[in-house]
Amino acid sequence: MMDRAELHEWRVTGMDCGSCAAKVRGAVEMLPGVDAVEVTLMNERLRLWLDADRTSRETVEKAVRRLGYGISAKGAAPEKPKGAFVLPDEAFPEAGESVEAADISPRHGATPKPDPTWYATAKGRHLIGTGALLASAWIVELLVGGPVAHWVFVLVTLIAVAPVAKRAALMARARMPFTIEMLMSIAATGALFVGAAEEAALVVFLFAVGEMLEGLAASRARGSIRALADLVPKTARLVVGDRIREVPAESLAIGQIVQARPGDRIPADGSIVRGTSGVDESPVTGESVPVVKEPGDEVFAGSINTEAELRIRVGKSAEDNTISRILQLVEEAESARAPVERFIDRFSRAYMPAVVGVALLAAVLPPLLFGAAWETWIYRGLALLLIGCPCALVISVPAAVAAGLSSGARHGLLMKGGAVMETAAKTTLVAFDKTGTLTEGRPQITDVVPLHGDTATLLATAAAVEMGSSHPLAQAILARAEAEGVTVPQATGATTIPGRGARADIAGETWNVGAPRMAAEAEVLRDTDRATVEGMEREGKTVVAVFTADRLLGLIALRDEPRADAAEAVAVLKDMGINSVMLTGDNPVTARAIAGGLGIEARAGLLPEDKVAELRDLAGKAHVMMVGDGINDAPALATAHLGIAMGSGTHVALETADGALLRDRVMDVAGQIRLARATMANIRQNVAIALGLKGVFLVTTLIGLTGLWIAVMADTGATVLVTMNALRLLRFRADQKGG
Repeated sequence: MMDRAELHEWRVTGMDCGSCAAKVRGAVEMLPGVDAVEVTLMNERLRLWLDADRTSRETVEKAVRRLGYGISAKGAAPEKPKGAFVLPDEAFPEAGESVEAADISPRHGATPKPDPTWYATAKGRHLIGTGALLASAWIVELLVGGPVAHWVFVLVTLIAVAPVAKRAALMARARMPFTIEMLMSIAATGALFVGAAEEAALVVFLFAVGEMLEGLAASRARGSIRALADLVPKTARLVVGDRIREVPAESLAIGQIVQARPGDRIPADGSIVRGTSGVDESPVTGESVPVVKEPGDEVFAGSINTEAELRIRVGKSAEDNTISRILQLVEEAESARAPVERFIDRFSRAYMPAVVGVALLAAVLPPLLFGAAWETWIYRGLALLLIGCPCALVISVPAAVAAGLSSGARHGLLMKGGAVMETAAKTTLVAFDKTGTLTEGRPQITDVVPLHGDTATLLATAAAVEMGSSHPLAQAILARAEAEGVTVPQATGATTIPGRGARADIAGETWNVGAPRMAAEAEVLRDTDRATVEGMEREGKTVVAVFTADRLLGLIALRDEPRADAAEAVAVLKDMGINSVMLTGDNPVTARAIAGGLGIEARAGLLPEDKVAELRDLAGKAHVMMVGDGINDAPALATAHLGIAMGSGTHVALETADGALLRDRVMDVAGQIRLARATMANIRQNVAIALGLKGVFLVTTLIGLTGLWIAVMADTGATVLVTMNALRLLRFRADQKGG
């Protein structure tokens, strides 16, 4: 990154397909002082690092406008290029937008407008116009024929190719002469000079069809992502005292109470404070069965309340809710191109000039060296220009990645880009955290064993030390103390000992709540106590000791049951050729008891730094995906080849991770790997289609079996084929099994 560079962002309007984004990126990357260019089609964003001493913002904007696109600063009104498509303002809400300026109309109360129909776009109008002209020319051919029909076809070709030639000139001015528009313009014009006017007109029409289909495919992929933004209702029913008033959902603040009636979409992420109802989370997570939610349970914005009234305390602001997080992850994902995509992009830059050179040699060498007919070989050279265009090859990767990301987002399987997807497909070992990942993360107390004093004193002391902690074991202790009506004393100086326990001062005495090994190190754990601990651990229970420097107050045993699908998920991964291992800070006996029931290897007694060391060791032998959900998992998620956060995970885990599973289902780990493998297989198929068709028609054109219209079919047809093949990923089902 350049020392004096600053991050700048614009909105670019008029892009309606993947090649548009590639052209904008290519034009801007050539400017001096520009680095790390990101162009995202889904939300029309251009972001880059710019050294203003070498290139100004105005120069960047001029470079984009020269291509025929509109560009405006972030937050400003969008600039509409003449005749081009502009994404509706409501499609993607801006993160961090001022809620004070919010109002209900029209941005907050109206449903976002859909993309325009195909015939309302510039490409659609070009296709219709070209088709009408071609049909008119054929009518003249049938009725009149002869030279008149020939000149009509010439006129039709010139009119139809004019917009394409204009775009080619704009690209050439932006120092990108080797584009499909330029090759098409040369081929169509050259065909007129060798007397193939009818074929030239047909070639331009087929090119327009291919462009239109490519735009439709991109619009479909974009629409599936934009649909996520529509899930959150624009208004919410805010509870104020004994009154309820309707307010913009964007204006909700953390801590406010909202009402969700039966049939309403929940307007914000939060927790239920009153009511019990089934909640349909399928719009957000893809989970088809409504989940019963009761006071204390978390709910997602965009999910549907199905049965009874709920009162919900807002837990996250609008720009931080689950839907916004998905959109942000997808936005990041579109920017993070896969290594194979970057390779093909670099390859195509050298490939295009080479194709032009080969076509030129094919046109001139046979007539010069062997006396062949100039018209024949110029015609074949023009056909080679069209066959050699790498459009299908270039779009083969981003089309598949975009479809894969879109399909994954609909099923709660998020990955931060093509690079992550490519890495996920290589996974040979999955390392799971235990608590909250393989298990429910809601342990229940099974045994309370006081050794000095009574049960109430033991629970009260443990609860005082754990007060304010979000750890699942701490929450279980606090819940049990509350259920039994225990009076909890005041504690001060509470601290957490990562991977071991907690410590606090009560009435001037320091108390510890943690792993039995802490009590053993303090030399307050007797042999009889150790035997009690070992007995409970053999039953798969986690034991915590409550002690001071000179005495052990007692033991508390808890058990966290494995998730219902954990064992099946491990088995499915094994069928896919992927091994699994459980990494946990729990004691080895308890870990083995849990792991034995799941059919998984366990590595226990690990502190956060130990997990990192284990993962480094594992990563040297296999391609490792780490799945976790808590703050303690963040270093491990960053260490593995790929880190995946569970949906209930903390923001730290989600920020560190390369992807996320929005549903608390272990089976989705297999689903995410399957999706990644399916996407990479789709990419390989697309590359084979693109290169295979070109290879076949290259040979048939050189030997004279195929002509210009077949050549354009080899290009636009291959582009359409790879795009349609990529769209098959939109039918991906996360609950399918197999590799």
